[in-house]
Amino acid sequence: MKSFYLTDTGKVRTHNEDSVTILKNASNEYLMIVCDGMGGHRKGEVASSMAITALGSRFNKISSIGSKLDAVNWLNDSVSEINKSILEYATNNPDSVGMGTTIVVALLTHDYLIFGNIGDSSGFVMKKGQLHKVTKDHTLVNLLVQAGNLTPEEAKFHPKRNVLMKALGAANTVELDIFDVDMTIDAILLCSDGLTNMLTNEQIEKVLNDSELEIEEKVSKLIRKCNARGGTDNISIAYLIINEGSNAS
Repeated sequence: MKSFYLTDTGKVRTHNEDSVTILKNASNEYLMIVCDGMGGHRKGEVASSMAITALGSRFNKISSIGSKLDAVNWLNDSVSEINKSILEYATNNPDSVGMGTTIVVALLTHDYLIFGNIGDSSGFVMKKGQLHKVTKDHTLVNLLVQAGNLTPEEAKFHPKRNVLMKALGAANTVELDIFDVDMTIDAILLCSDGLTNMLTNEQIEKVLNDSELEIEEKVSKLIRKCNARGGTDNISIAYLIINEGSNAS
């Protein structure tokens, strides 16, 4: 296993509202998290930091996550508590009303791999040199695509493409979409939309498949490419290579 994560403010924003981490517990289980905060006066970064810190702290307190069902329950319980904390913070700090965050997580154990997400930060797997998106965005345009009112191509350039239908801190109750992922993969990629709005899947694949680059260089190069194209948003990437003999390494 090799893992690396990085976040960057980009070229347009004045501060970074993203948070990202990769953690490993005593049982060699991995938790990967990317959060993309929202809300004015730097409150988005408060929300994303609260989510990462709380989930990471809960993970670090357990030696093993347990069964797949245990993991799903643990993730949903954790996210529910984090949601309450963000809402409480906003209630006690009136200038923070409206703050929230996306979240995408991957939990890898010896027996299973599950993804969970709320919002439009994305989870992918690399398999035989190809990038496959696992998560589904909770955005207005994605709903319109699913309803047949927009094509995927039209959605990419729609003026309301960043309007979220779900986020942590946006409602009293919230639940992750959970994805049970086939473990015969080579790598896991989580990212904020600062990556996916700037680069196509093919462009991301090309960097990840470059056998001349170490994992740190791959992640750094993706961020540099986003910034070279304008860097209109914060960019966060968490990348974990499982199968080092594959094209992903």
